[in-house]
Amino acid sequence: MATMKLSVLRYLVAFADEGTFSRAAERCHVSQPTLSVAVQNLEDELGVRLIERGKGHAALTPVGERVVAQARRVLEETRRIETVAEGGRDHLGGEFRLGVIHTVAPYLLPELIGAMRSLAPDARLFIEESMTSLLIDALKYGKVDAVIVALPFDQPGVCVRPLYDEPFRVVVPRAHAWAERREIRARDLRDVDLLVLKAGNCFREQVLDACPEISHADGALREGHSIETVRCMVASGYGVSVLPAGALTGLYRSDLVVSIPFAGPSPMRRIALAWREDQPRTRLLAALVEAAGRARNPGFLHLATLTAGDACPA
Repeated sequence: MATMKLSVLRYLVAFADEGTFSRAAERCHVSQPTLSVAVQNLEDELGVRLIERGKGHAALTPVGERVVAQARRVLEETRRIETVAEGGRDHLGGEFRLGVIHTVAPYLLPELIGAMRSLAPDARLFIEESMTSLLIDALKYGKVDAVIVALPFDQPGVCVRPLYDEPFRVVVPRAHAWAERREIRARDLRDVDLLVLKAGNCFREQVLDACPEISHADGALREGHSIETVRCMVASGYGVSVLPAGALTGLYRSDLVVSIPFAGPSPMRRIALAWREDQPRTRLLAALVEAAGRARNPGFLHLATLTAGDACPA
């Protein structure tokens, strides 16, 4: 049997993830014929059909599913070898892939990337912005080296380092009756049309958990795809919302809406850096923590110290 190329395994995994040859080719930055021929050659080499092809349809065969599962393990171990080798050459240099959730990326990354240019000028930082559920798999399979997510993030073999807390704020149109109020009670949200992020977004679940009154609201529950979309919908008078303070202060403040604190202890989320416990790039991880600490967003409440168990030894 000829030597199997890692690139072909990547093509096969990409097809499994994307569901079509065209999207898999786009993800792998190759032409569709190149990817299709490579996979066909792999099938010939193995003597088994991995993908069932039909008119306008292609799907993994049962054997293909098992081969993909093994291919993921091979690529994961390959990435570990590359990471160990690169870390041994220069802990503060080389490529580092960072996953960030959608509701954090726009409000943290500008300052974080700027600080990293100073702290680790030789590092090549690649950003993968996605949802928590997808970043879990990306971290597990070595597609990213670390992730910035909202806690809880309880995954086996993963270390977590809290970065900052972020209070929630009620957001209303500037002409709204609440615009002059100094604070809002959570129970007041039961009687208004409320805008939240779509299902599957961790911030939506955190808002509903922190403000259980919303789940039993008498008003309508409306949805938006992103924080910026929700902000625009609020500004247009489509409803009110609850958003993270970091998206509402400093550079991200909008004159079209008013953000109002909650009465009493404010609900909030904790943002953290997470990485696999076998990640050798400890100096670069420390640089990321310091870079996040340099962010001057007024909505971030930085954490000065760690408590026992907040992170595993790096």
